[in-house]
Amino acid sequence: TSLFAPSASRRPARASSRPRARPAAPRASAGDASPSVDYFATDKRPVILFDGVCNLCNGGVNFALDMDPPGKLRFAALQSTAGRALLRRAGRDPDDISSIVLVEENAAYVKSDAVLRIATYFSANPLFPFAGTLGPVVPGFIRDAFYDAIADNRYELLGMKDECRLGDDRFDDRFVQ
Repeated sequence: TSLFAPSASRRPARASSRPRARPAAPRASAGDASPSVDYFATDKRPVILFDGVCNLCNGGVNFALDMDPPGKLRFAALQSTAGRALLRRAGRDPDDISSIVLVEENAAYVKSDAVLRIATYFSANPLFPFAGTLGPVVPGFIRDAFYDAIADNRYELLGMKDECRLGDDRFDDRFVQ
């Protein structure tokens, strides 16, 4: 699920004011969907993994494109070959489409941590980087409960498409294939 996901476990709140990050594996393993591709070899921009058939998630991608005019972020559908490989790189099941995932070169973020980290990249409105920095003050289990409530109902909220989002020529370099 792109922007939202069911919670497998609840973690206790952390005292840190930074989003929880999981170290990313340095490269793909033998069972990956695309084992020979290093998506950060020539392009260090983080990749947002989103549910490609979710209308709410696609709206989130359009919003992120608008809020990130310099193009600091890239995108890939969770269901794509690149998305599956990057999920594995982030230490997640390649079939898990339950959460938005932000994959940076050396870390990965899920659920509300991903949303907050993504906000720090938005330059079109100064409130988003501020919110992304201040947001972790709210305990993760509370943020993730809110995230999960939306994620679990995302198809009911705005429906779904029969196929993944098609790229826009203006943003070709932003979508990882």
